[in-house]
Amino acid sequence: MASTTALLEGSTFWDLVEGRAQATPDAVMLVDEHDRTLRFAEFRDAALRVAAGLHDLGVGPGSKVSYQLPTRFETTLLMAALARLGAVQNPLVPMYREAEIAFCLAQTGAELLITPGAWKEVDYAELAAEATRGLDTRVHHFAPDLPSGDPAALPPPPASGDEVRWIYYTSGTTGSPKGVLHSDASVATSSRGLAERHQLHSGDVFGVAFPFTHVGGLMNLVSVLVVGHRLVLLETFEPAAAVRVFAREGVTIIGGGPVFYAAFLAEQRKQPDTPILPNFRMFSGGGAPMPSELHYEVQREMGGRGCLHGFGMTECGIVTSNDPDDSDEHLAHTDGRPGLGVELQVQRFGGGTAAIGEEGPVRLRGAAVCKGYLDPAAHAEAFDAEGWFHTGDVGFRDADGYVTLTGRVKDIIIRKGENISANEIEDLLYAHPNVADVAVIGLPDPARGELVCAVVAPTADAASFDFSEMVAYLRRAQIMPQKIPERLELVDAIPRNATGKILKQELRDRFV
Repeated sequence: MASTTALLEGSTFWDLVEGRAQATPDAVMLVDEHDRTLRFAEFRDAALRVAAGLHDLGVGPGSKVSYQLPTRFETTLLMAALARLGAVQNPLVPMYREAEIAFCLAQTGAELLITPGAWKEVDYAELAAEATRGLDTRVHHFAPDLPSGDPAALPPPPASGDEVRWIYYTSGTTGSPKGVLHSDASVATSSRGLAERHQLHSGDVFGVAFPFTHVGGLMNLVSVLVVGHRLVLLETFEPAAAVRVFAREGVTIIGGGPVFYAAFLAEQRKQPDTPILPNFRMFSGGGAPMPSELHYEVQREMGGRGCLHGFGMTECGIVTSNDPDDSDEHLAHTDGRPGLGVELQVQRFGGGTAAIGEEGPVRLRGAAVCKGYLDPAAHAEAFDAEGWFHTGDVGFRDADGYVTLTGRVKDIIIRKGENISANEIEDLLYAHPNVADVAVIGLPDPARGELVCAVVAPTADAASFDFSEMVAYLRRAQIMPQKIPERLELVDAIPRNATGKILKQELRDRFV
């Protein structure tokens, strides 16, 4: 069943701001945990004042501006204001410290860095001072207000949506982050595709449970403008507090990833007989693998359609996604179908196009895919002469076009010449009642090349979980004996980055 809400058209981000303010000026756009609200027309007018204030600071078309800010109204206003000026924006997640900030500022050539001053016991002013040492980057701290000025002095808004306007850094788990180049058009294509696939409508209330300076924040902001629904922002994520705010606001959809799905599910289990989110329709997310059982758990215990999990990345916000009308089998076991503006191919490991159901490396191209990497060497390595972006993911496609990711090329475990998917084993182990979280890694082994190691965080009330129980459980699942881990490590928690991706290299270094 498709959404009945007409989706707004616009060539640029600012076109969408203006168009939505004219279409539904008095509709509420933003709500936060402090019960502040901002309507669409108010958002546009405030963004114009901020744009004028930034213009007075020397920001104009093409200016490169980095900012490291929490999830607040002011962050969304800054994004809109810089879009109005035609600046090139470089949002930085709050978890970055001096080394990462300095790397990003130097590579982008940022002229201005905007910080909150201090936040959550972190002195961002001090971080900025260290990160900008030796760079020609000015620093501006706002607490609590953004710059403001007279919009009458503003230059004309940008006319093209195809120029590079956004530089997002990957949340990769190894090495230096890569600067990803996006235009207004590439981001809007993904956002529009998500709105259509998830059947979003103006009555939806979307709760954001992740850092807004992640690329998902921009996608959600564009979706709000395209659809006209409401967005609920949380400055920090604390599960019990998030439930209180989301319940109060009647949240219907929550964005994030498996780590957030599991956190809300844990809150629901504290009061199993009373829905914590009475209006809940579904989770919407990606960025990290989802155990298939998690979908069924959410659906049984929280209601709605469960988890509409997909495949997204900084380089292409929505690669694949499911929709509410898909079967539970698809929702639990696949990452959905390619989104708007995405052409997807699965290749054979040895070259050529993979057959239906055949596993291999995934590549993409299309209007939703980024324009490339800021670093020429990284760009040349990932983008080929035909415009295909090689994602580094491994998966397969079924006869109906649904894509299932099975891992990363670098995470394929090669045991005695046999390719083993870590995701498959993780999915099976997650379903064990004594397993709260799991990661499967390959470790060097002189006899096998690599051995399979399962790293498990048991549930708090687990009576026991040991190597013999793991082996017996996987044998009952009737998988190939070669896939059963030769080693088990128990930990208190699986290390993840800010977007929920497992830090597998950290685990390899720890257990090698």
